[in-house]
Amino acid sequence: MTQNLSRIPFLLLLLVVVATLVFPSVPSIENAAEIDGADTAWMLAATALVLIMTPGLAFFYGGMVRKKHVLSTMLQSFICMAIVTVLWIVFGFSLAFGESVGGVFGDPTTFFMMRGVIDGAPWPAAPTIPLLLFAMFQLKFAIITPALITGAFAERIRFTSYTVFIGLFFVFIYAPLAHMTWHPDGLLFNYGVLDFAGGTVVHMSAGWAALASAIYLKRRTDTSNHKPAHIPYVMLGTGLLWFGWFGFNAGSALGANSLAVVALATTTTASAAAAIAWIFFDAIKGRKPSVMGTCIGAVVGLVAITPAAGFVTIPHSLAIGVIAAVVSNLVVDWRTRTSLDDTLDVFPCHGVGGMVGMLLTGVFASQAVNPGNETGNGLIFGETTLFIVHLVALVGVSVFAFGGSWVLLKVTDLISTLRVTPEEEFEGLDLSQHDESLDNMDVPVPEKEKELVTSSM
Repeated sequence: MTQNLSRIPFLLLLLVVVATLVFPSVPSIENAAEIDGADTAWMLAATALVLIMTPGLAFFYGGMVRKKHVLSTMLQSFICMAIVTVLWIVFGFSLAFGESVGGVFGDPTTFFMMRGVIDGAPWPAAPTIPLLLFAMFQLKFAIITPALITGAFAERIRFTSYTVFIGLFFVFIYAPLAHMTWHPDGLLFNYGVLDFAGGTVVHMSAGWAALASAIYLKRRTDTSNHKPAHIPYVMLGTGLLWFGWFGFNAGSALGANSLAVVALATTTTASAAAAIAWIFFDAIKGRKPSVMGTCIGAVVGLVAITPAAGFVTIPHSLAIGVIAAVVSNLVVDWRTRTSLDDTLDVFPCHGVGGMVGMLLTGVFASQAVNPGNETGNGLIFGETTLFIVHLVALVGVSVFAFGGSWVLLKVTDLISTLRVTPEEEFEGLDLSQHDESLDNMDVPVPEKEKELVTSSM
């Protein structure tokens, strides 16, 4: 039975290969749209920058788990680059940005197998770059979102089941949220929600899915001696994330323009403010400044500024960074006092950080910074419409992301058991899931070999 099930993924991939022969998506005519070289060059660079964030996340998470789980944890991020890319090419781009179906999701046939993308008219919000470049830029957001979830169930999920879950999450949670928020006919877009680069679509969805996963999979069996495997990996991951986030946020201006510069500046300042706010707040509680605290704070700042990056001023980005760091720090402390085993605090950092960023966008957004903001100014400027819109949307998105993820976890568990056995967990996911190890000395010696060694002595 297991052998038969193991054939299914490869057979599905063969179907994709067959589909490429039936739907080659050869362009019919050369795109006559006027393309700006500078905008295209910047968006090519931004696309590459966003992709480097996923390996950065792999190092960030990999350094935090125990040594026997490092490779598995890192692979969970890397595999997203493969699985989501294939899904995106076949029908994912259509689900997110195809012709709207009720403002909730796109028609999967619109750009099926990238039909009409090479020679298609540019995306309305990105009129100066090729449609294919817009599609590839958006793909990188779709890749990193399910990867963010992995920190919540680290050290206890079966790898094959994880691959099923991220495929379902992409189809039923991420793609509809992207469509609702960023498509001109999307439900949230038309309601007036502002999400410059993914605070709602990426971080809130991943954060709520992480909380659902941590609750559903329950606590780890092996909770002893949970020391980070390699803190320099965490620093390297933080650096790559911060570096790539310039593409994430500044690239969301969809051109080499002044708005991209604003987004780059607010990204830098919010992250810096959050990093020092985290360790200063720790000092109030009697803790020493730590590498982990600095890195986590920096990432929380990046998360919180994401929805607001192209809508707020530079000084207000500092406030967003500090507020987000303090709130997330408090939620982390609360989580440690509960039975919730969110291994790497994905919900307190990404979920809560995304929600704080979304609400503070409703507080600090200024139409003078971005005239494309048609909803209104933030609460601090005496207007309430935008803040109320974001408050309502926050509740709706939270229910959708958490509830939907819970259902998908149950479905995945029916298809393929989610949790590893206690024996596999104690052995370590690197060995039990992949037959690999950071160090050959970590490979357990079989009992028979132990007996031989003992008898020879």
